[in-house]
Amino acid sequence: MLKKRTLYFLALVTFAFIIYVVYFNFVHDPEAASFLSHKTDLKRPIHIPVWLNVMYVHVVIACLAMVTGIINFSRYVFNRYRKFHKINGYVYFVSVFIVCLTSGYMAPYATGGKVTSIPFNLLNIIWPGMVVIALYYIKKRNTIRHRNWMLRSYAFCFTNLFIHLITLLAHNVLGVDYKTAYILGVYGSITLLLILPSLLVKRSKTLFV
Repeated sequence: MLKKRTLYFLALVTFAFIIYVVYFNFVHDPEAASFLSHKTDLKRPIHIPVWLNVMYVHVVIACLAMVTGIINFSRYVFNRYRKFHKINGYVYFVSVFIVCLTSGYMAPYATGGKVTSIPFNLLNIIWPGMVVIALYYIKKRNTIRHRNWMLRSYAFCFTNLFIHLITLLAHNVLGVDYKTAYILGVYGSITLLLILPSLLVKRSKTLFV
């Protein structure tokens, strides 16, 4: 499990991001007008009411995955509420699959076209695969490898955050056009979220207890 300071910091980032996502998608721009405005030259038309409903499910379940994931990194919960830890883990497991299913629907409409939809679809395979591996190791009672693979999988809860940070940097700071900036954001975020958790796992003595 994560050390207290690490857990508190990650929890702070997680809940701050959830508040932002919920506000932006359900209060500030519930019709996703600003985001949809960048989707040009699509190969197929977007059925906006359907797309929006799928997007709402995607956002809500992604937030659920973030909450259940961070809770299960708590040693307090693990030690005192073992059954809850297990059930919560399965909720996270199902949440990831739902997030990837809804992402699979939206991927063909991704800003940037096929060059962007391909990495999204690959992620929709890799991320659930990581959760399955984590589940496999806990069934084998290998808690260390289970924990490490859960950290790798949890990192992808922040895919959207990293995409928008990189896109913002490339578009607003470096002056790259939005479409190219978004493509850079997608590839950059997936690359970073594949590498960073593995680097953290190597520092397990300072990260975990």
